[in-house]
Amino acid sequence: MTFSPAAYDTIRAHFSDLGVSAQDYDAIITGDLGQIGKELLLELARRDGLSLGGKLEDCGCLVFDNTKQDVHAGGSGCGCSAITLCAKLLPELQRGKLRRILLCGTGALLSPTSTQQGLPIPGVCHAVSIVGGE
Repeated sequence: MTFSPAAYDTIRAHFSDLGVSAQDYDAIITGDLGQIGKELLLELARRDGLSLGGKLEDCGCLVFDNTKQDVHAGGSGCGCSAITLCAKLLPELQRGKLRRILLCGTGALLSPTSTQQGLPIPGVCHAVSIVGGE
């Protein structure tokens, strides 16, 4: 399962609703799509003509080493997003290395009832725009 379509829809809606673009952010960070999901998100954006301006990063790609670990499709979205935000992004915002980021956490809406009925598991993405202090 990949959450790339959910992440793409959320990013596209965020840009459209607020009248912003990738250029308004220092980084757009998803979590956790992994390398495969990140590439899929970039392909979805390319097909729609939406530029992410080289700003896209993925928490799973930052946490895991694809050359040493077999994590092509990612790990835990909530875990990777939390540790990347707390250990890397917030300190960079505090130091002024980053001024504005869009953090897009991904995950699944798991329901025992849906699963037992054989229904698909929907992917979701929540975006938070964070602005650092001056």
